[in-house]
Amino acid sequence: MTTELTTRENDLLNIVNNRTKIDVNELAELLSVSKVTIRKDLDRLESKGLLQRKHGYAMMNNVDNISYRLANHYEVKKKIAQLAVQSIQDNETIMIESGSTCALLAEEIAATKENVTIITNSFFIASLVGKYNSVRIELLGGSYQSESQVTVGPIAKQNLTNFFVDKLFIGTDGFDRTIGFFGNDIMRAEMVQTMAKSSKHVIILTDSSKFNEKSFVKQFNVQAIHEVYTDSGLDEKTSAFLSDNGIRLHTV
Repeated sequence: MTTELTTRENDLLNIVNNRTKIDVNELAELLSVSKVTIRKDLDRLESKGLLQRKHGYAMMNNVDNISYRLANHYEVKKKIAQLAVQSIQDNETIMIESGSTCALLAEEIAATKENVTIITNSFFIASLVGKYNSVRIELLGGSYQSESQVTVGPIAKQNLTNFFVDKLFIGTDGFDRTIGFFGNDIMRAEMVQTMAKSSKHVIILTDSSKFNEKSFVKQFNVQAIHEVYTDSGLDEKTSAFLSDNGIRLHTV
């Protein structure tokens, strides 16, 4: 499985993401292609889990679904992953949690690195890159969340006591300068906090839109994060705040 998309498919995803649900015939008109072509594009995107087709409409997946999150700001996330992969060496062991940009990072690792071991709680990531000989997956067991395709809970956290790595790559669902970084699920937030205890450096991969959002579960204090990979849409005040708090910032 590869998530590499054409320019038209990216445009299609952006339209469906903005509209949530749209008639297939209208999509063909907006993209100036035939209905046959748009149906082929939709078949391909649906086979990747990036959207759904129902009764003549194209629509996004559930917002908590990893495929939905992957499709949202896809092109920016891909560029962030391509920058972040440069920090990873052949033969390295790293930890990756279940964020959508993290999934694209795992794919970049599989495509460009050799003999990298990825410790993860994400079944989606395991499925995405498991066919590559260039990576080895150590999948953490535990209670399974079907929408996000991750393991959480006490068994998964206990498994983490067997590992320690130099780098942990995570996503985030929101940010506040006073509170720090947010998640949107308490079980996943607890899981990533435990993963951080088994890592020397915690690195966030996220598109800049997340810095304008807040969620309801505290994930990390600013001081717990060592690096952030994001895009140039990050505002200057937030950028300066992160740097002033010792976070190394990388932008695409």
